[in-house]
Amino acid sequence: MAIFTKTTKEAKVTKVTKAKKEGALALGSRVNAIVRPHITEKAAILAEKGTYVFEVARDTNKIEIAKAIEALYNVKPTRVNIVNLPNTRVFVRNRKGVKSGIRKVLVTLKKGDKIEVV
Repeated sequence: MAIFTKTTKEAKVTKVTKAKKEGALALGSRVNAIVRPHITEKAAILAEKGTYVFEVARDTNKIEIAKAIEALYNVKPTRVNIVNLPNTRVFVRNRKGVKSGIRKVLVTLKKGDKIEVV
């Protein structure tokens, strides 16, 4: 019984072409730029006004985020703001620790455009 499986060039090519067909790589955006939507009360209030909040990877910039939003949701953002939240110290069960910080992005769309997050 083999532990590792062999991958062929044909398998790699089909994976890449499948991703291009889905549109994730069509605009040259990074697929893993957007981690998840950031769902809170404040984010829900902002979504009513046309601003959506997402968690993104640490090493992305505004241009990559805008392209990823355009590829995933088929809407063009008018404004992209980035907020870096720092690590916070926590104390739980007599142990000190660190809660990792996140990078949030606020994406503003023009009137009439909407994103269905949930």
